[in-house]
Amino acid sequence: MTSAPPPASDTQEQPASFIDAIVSLKKVAGPDGALIGDIVDQLDERAFGLLILLFAIPCLVPGLPGAQVIAIPIFLLALQMALGSQEVWLPKRALEARVKSAWIESIADFADKRLRWTTVFSKPRLTFLASGLVERLVGAICAVASVTIMLPITNTIPSLAITLIAVGLLQTDGLFTLAGSLLGLAWSIFLVVMVWGLFAGAGFAATLVQEHLPWLGNMIGH
Repeated sequence: MTSAPPPASDTQEQPASFIDAIVSLKKVAGPDGALIGDIVDQLDERAFGLLILLFAIPCLVPGLPGAQVIAIPIFLLALQMALGSQEVWLPKRALEARVKSAWIESIADFADKRLRWTTVFSKPRLTFLASGLVERLVGAICAVASVTIMLPITNTIPSLAITLIAVGLLQTDGLFTLAGSLLGLAWSIFLVVMVWGLFAGAGFAATLVQEHLPWLGNMIGH
């Protein structure tokens, strides 16, 4: 006797991609937007990777303000991941902040149109680079990269690095986490060298004037 097929309502649907999960946030936001706490609850099942990606997207959207502020939750999430935390934590004040519906729509549309390719090219590979102790190291690199977003310099490169890292974590794709980590480290080192060069150059100039061109120092002083 042949058993009857299960009802259509009992069949499991294919899980949505992480991009679809971000796009679905448009349904969560009402006319007045949505609380960050509600957004976190909506995406909590994906934990750190998806939340970091969500907060990194505004830094990539041209003309969308607030990149320096958004870098703070990225830093907090990445730091927790580096410390091996299993549950997401954000300050109560951050969770109670309200995000405008237009802002959420901009993020969702950008993810749908510009980041959909990541779901095509990412897949589980080199998984040791996206899990375990290496995952914690990647979290530390992500935290450092997020700090550079807070600086009054272009934030596109570190945001792209964080995006690649987040996708790698979501897809257990070590190639993506490696690419994002290398890009984030390279950018951070570049900034350190630039800042050191500015200070070193200023110190050299001051010493040169003081020892060899004292008349110029007196002129500037007066």
